[in-house]
Amino acid sequence: MSRHRYGVAEWLLGFCGVWQVGLGIYFVVLRPALLPEDLRYMGADLVTLQAAAPALVDWLRKVFTVMGGFMAGAGVLTTYLAWKVLPLRPPGATAGLFIAGALTVGLMSVVNFALASDFRWLLALPPIAWAVALLLYDHGPEFR
Repeated sequence: MSRHRYGVAEWLLGFCGVWQVGLGIYFVVLRPALLPEDLRYMGADLVTLQAAAPALVDWLRKVFTVMGGFMAGAGVLTTYLAWKVLPLRPPGATAGLFIAGALTVGLMSVVNFALASDFRWLLALPPIAWAVALLLYDHGPEFR
């Protein structure tokens, strides 16, 4: 079995994957159905929403469970790719990871800025790390 040397790119992408797993677990286990910023964005209070849609909180809980599972699953795949596949430098890896990052951490960050989320600046860090990792990876072994 060969040993692979991980570069900064592999570690950064692996960290992004571990972060996605953690975020997914947060959404499944800890995230409340409605955060104060959600109510603020909608311009409504919880009592009014529950009166208008009594099952809203239960429905959102289920939605966030599914979403969190997808986040965690994407994180597991990202981490695996970063630490087991990327050191092999397969063709097309940069393009595939660019698309995956844009659709996961990138889209989440953009939407959180559009919502003026309290967490928008924190959620800007993973796409930045992802982009830096891809740039380093794409420039090859000189950054290892």
